[in-house]
Amino acid sequence: MTDVPSLIRRTPWPQSASRPVATPIQPSVVYASPDPDTLDAQYAGATPGYTYAREGHPNADVLARKIDGLEGVEGGIVLGSGMAAVTAALLGLLKTGDHVLGGDQLYGRSLRLLSQDLPRLGIHASMADPTDAAAFEAAIRPETRMILLEVVSNPTLRVADLDAIAAMARTRNILLAVDNTFTTPRGIRPFDHGADIVIHSVTKILAGHSDATLGYVAARDPERRKAIYDFAVTTGMTPSPFDCWLAERGLYSFELRYDRAEANAEALAEFIATQPGVTRVLYPTRRDHPDHNRAAALLGARGGHMVSFEVEGGRAAANALTRAAPQIAFAPTLGDIGTTLSHPASSSHRALTPGARAALGISEGFFRVSVGVEDIALLKQEFGAAIAAARDAAKG
Repeated sequence: MTDVPSLIRRTPWPQSASRPVATPIQPSVVYASPDPDTLDAQYAGATPGYTYAREGHPNADVLARKIDGLEGVEGGIVLGSGMAAVTAALLGLLKTGDHVLGGDQLYGRSLRLLSQDLPRLGIHASMADPTDAAAFEAAIRPETRMILLEVVSNPTLRVADLDAIAAMARTRNILLAVDNTFTTPRGIRPFDHGADIVIHSVTKILAGHSDATLGYVAARDPERRKAIYDFAVTTGMTPSPFDCWLAERGLYSFELRYDRAEANAEALAEFIATQPGVTRVLYPTRRDHPDHNRAAALLGARGGHMVSFEVEGGRAAANALTRAAPQIAFAPTLGDIGTTLSHPASSSHRALTPGARAALGISEGFFRVSVGVEDIALLKQEFGAAIAAARDAAKG
């Protein structure tokens, strides 16, 4: 009888004197070791290698090392989403009885995590205005163990007094965690300004194509890094190898995309400000931005790729504006290679009362734009027509 190889045995990977130019995708969930001694050495960290994908895999590590290089740190961790990164940082380092102080204009799900989920676990949370360092300091409690900020807030683009808050956190031995999703390391590197932890939703402009859902978290201190990693592994915040591969591919063009989108955003903000019916435009490098001086000190000329603006006429005008711009994706996301438009009152901040939204400066006519890399003339044409439609709707 002729020997027939068993189809259920794994075929060895072909050897080659050359190497692939593109990063291979390695979807394996498990990795086989030759013997228990080797496995022990891997778990002890004496021998490099992988064991089980929930504990790490090559595509996640390749992506993490690239973002580490951008942020100027070592040992960052890629997780399944941006909110997984926020959650791992908080729950990996805080315990019952601790208090976390957040910026009052954090991403909506971050606000929900702080205000509703952490209290169920006995971790107290409160919010304060990070643009007012004195008011922020007054909100610190004896049990405050962490501060969570965004350098530029979502969606009103206010700029935190990062250096002052970092100084007070250092003096009081409070951890400072910075969500750098909006600004990215192209705009600012929070570790250079005293941050202890940096977080990203890689889903957004780092990956840049709306086809990968991932997060990233890095801690300056190795012990805190391990605590975050252990929590993430235990709770199964595993990133997909395919998403990691997509995001790594997106990073190759990140700097080109970011610079083009930023230039477009600055030009688009100036254009929108000239349109009748627009009550305000928010962009950090504009001189009428409420935090212009602080933005210049922190970000220099880097205004970023986000623009927010408000039109007269409430929900009717908002509906008219989005319908008049069918080629601009109306979607609750940001950082795509193309321009997207979102309406916080009906998406990210819909859970807040109208009064709470108004206190943050979010009306029914308020929009946030994630500016892409299209030709700026096309964007001006499309936004001009959309704002004109909103203006007509406001007139009734």
